[in-house]
Amino acid sequence: MARSAKAQDERAGARRAALPFHAITPFTMLDYPGRIACILWVAGCNMRCLYCHNPQIVTSRGAIGEDQALAFLRKRKGLLEGVVFSGGEATIWPGLVAFMARVKALGYAIKLDTNGLRPDVIARLVESDLLDRVALDYKAPRHKFRTVTGAAVFTRFARSLDLLCGQNRIPVEVRSTIHSDLLGEEDILDIARDLSRRGFRGTYALQRAIAGPDRPTLGDLPADARPFDAARLARLSPLELTVR
Repeated sequence: MARSAKAQDERAGARRAALPFHAITPFTMLDYPGRIACILWVAGCNMRCLYCHNPQIVTSRGAIGEDQALAFLRKRKGLLEGVVFSGGEATIWPGLVAFMARVKALGYAIKLDTNGLRPDVIARLVESDLLDRVALDYKAPRHKFRTVTGAAVFTRFARSLDLLCGQNRIPVEVRSTIHSDLLGEEDILDIARDLSRRGFRGTYALQRAIAGPDRPTLGDLPADARPFDAARLARLSPLELTVR
């Protein structure tokens, strides 16, 4: 990671350190496969994806502190099985590793949703045996990465991808959000081929962007009027695809 980019991430994270969480979703059976879980939404992000439908989390400084979040988790012991760290982008928070260790000590399984731009943090979480599941967002092929995300750092994402593909203990799902103004079917096939070349053997999930006049996104995208051909993608992809 470039020194200046890392410094910017760390300064942004420090400003949010006192109140790192935007919100808590107290119950979900969808976001952590096979477990009853809650979601801790970490405020702030190091991307500006045009299809992002949570701009309030991306630009937020947070409203919930560590003590409040831990108090919630202590009360839910025996009722919840897992905790999902999502955002925004959880890995930009400097306190993430230490806080996850405290959550793990409470007996919870941990899932991380991440854009992969902090491979150093992901490596620490893997080495510290803090992750039980990961969902990694593959935003776009290299040639479209900056256009879609606002971040010209595909190499940082690729480091996280290789790290997660190179281990077999933690189940990993890779997912791409599709809007025809940003990604075409050939882009999706390029991603699937890249994943296959890197040895990825987990789930590759495609999810449609939520956009339109009543569903504002960071890039003010219109509703997607051109649905992709899921059958064609499934036929040509070297990986099994899940469409949501």
